Amino acid sequence: MSLFVIGAEPRLFALMPCAGVGARAATAGPKQYAPLAGQPLVAHTLAALAQVRRLAATLVVLAPEDTGFEALLPRYGGDREWLARCGGATRAETVANGLDELLARGAQPHDWVLVHDAARCLLRPEWVDRLIDACADDEVGGLLALPLADTLKQAHEGRVAATVDRADKWAAQTPQMFRLGLLRPALAAAGAGVTDESSAVEALGHRPKLVAGALENLKITWPEDFALAERLLATRRGWEPQA
Repeated sequence: MSLFVIGAEPRLFALMPCAGVGARAATAGPKQYAPLAGQPLVAHTLAALAQVRRLAATLVVLAPEDTGFEALLPRYGGDREWLARCGGATRAETVANGLDELLARGAQPHDWVLVHDAARCLLRPEWVDRLIDACADDEVGGLLALPLADTLKQAHEGRVAATVDRADKWAAQTPQMFRLGLLRPALAAAGAGVTDESSAVEALGHRPKLVAGALENLKITWPEDFALAERLLATRRGWEPQA
């Protein structure tokens, strides 16, 4: 394995937490393994990341008891395709454990880590490249996100309690791109309840960069999302994931 030298050009790694069960999706097992357009959902996500040539490697972080990944994706593995069974009870713990695994495999604090949800399976390589181009020279890093277009309502007991001003509000997506040496202590300080990497970095007083994502970069969450994702995938000619 190549040695990393402090002061050398930063490398870029993708880290994909894949240890959850996705209870809201109501699938028979973990939603990342649910069938989607003839492939496990996660196969589509990994196929997109594999096309981002600037990534030194993609690390998939599984739950320790996971027995499904290799059975469904037997060809995953190699110089740029890494796997670790060190997932935790929460997303934050899974990502933190994955960062430790990257360090153990030779990554350095100044290297960039792009954390991406396995359930955002409609990812396109050009969106990742857009994020890299926008953040490579940034002091903090950033994330894909979309300005909110809908009117927001705050609820109380099933009724509208207030209308929330949507000005300057964005919906966070992934990947979220930060240096390993910043993200690791940020997650440690934020605790297990943090739901995305940007929140942890913000809690340290930093202001991550917002990079325009795409409406199509949706996160599979509810049962009906699978049908929508299949329809969107059907519009992509010549782009099929390989298991």
